[in-house]
Amino acid sequence: MNPAQHTAAVAAEAAGFVATVKAADLSAPVPTCPGWTLADLTRHVGSVHRWFTELLRQGVQQPPTSRDVDLRLPEQPAGLPDWLAVSAAEAAEVFAATDLDAPMWAWGVDQHARFWVRRMLFETLVHRADAELALGISPHIDRALAVDGIDEFLTNLPFASSFAPQTAELRAPDRSIRFTCTDGGGDGDGDWLIGLRPDGFALVTDEAGSRTADATVRGTAEDLLLLLYGRLDRRSDSFDLLGDQDLLTHWFTHSAF
Repeated sequence: MNPAQHTAAVAAEAAGFVATVKAADLSAPVPTCPGWTLADLTRHVGSVHRWFTELLRQGVQQPPTSRDVDLRLPEQPAGLPDWLAVSAAEAAEVFAATDLDAPMWAWGVDQHARFWVRRMLFETLVHRADAELALGISPHIDRALAVDGIDEFLTNLPFASSFAPQTAELRAPDRSIRFTCTDGGGDGDGDWLIGLRPDGFALVTDEAGSRTADATVRGTAEDLLLLLYGRLDRRSDSFDLLGDQDLLTHWFTHSAF
């Protein structure tokens, strides 16, 4: 997916989130975000939109020293869905006015403004799924979007230790884990190999898919994305787990985002 597709998808995911929570009881708990209600979840997503939008407005070139931003929160929780819709609309305006290929500080690999649009997309998408799961709705994620989300997650996870400190423990003496989509797109996508070393971990180039992994997780792109974000249990019937189970336990214990 390209930046233009990401910007459109942010708007679509935000609209989907708003539609999901608009008529819901915002005091309902969100099991996939322990301790949160739907109101907390909506407030979080809107806050992320406003924070990332401010970063894009400023085009920051260094890590920000403060996260203060005028959230303009509504007085009552019932106003949160409309507030999120406004937050998303403001983000769209800034996207349109920003050169998304411009250099910009980011905590992940891609040091360009487009990083923040892609990050906002999957932050919104995963929390849209959280809202749906809280209401007993089975989330649907388009395959191409899910594949892009898996790639975004695995590409940037090695750089997330500042806010996900357990990822620093993802080390092993030259071990590997493969994540493979079972709903192949016919274009060779949907396969990722992670190499764990004594000093860290990272995606490994294996375009032919010929390298043997010590452990493999197989599932649909949608399910793999939700699994990586901790929204599904790897021991469910949705996944095939092959190889070193202790290595998989190590990964899922320390890869919480």
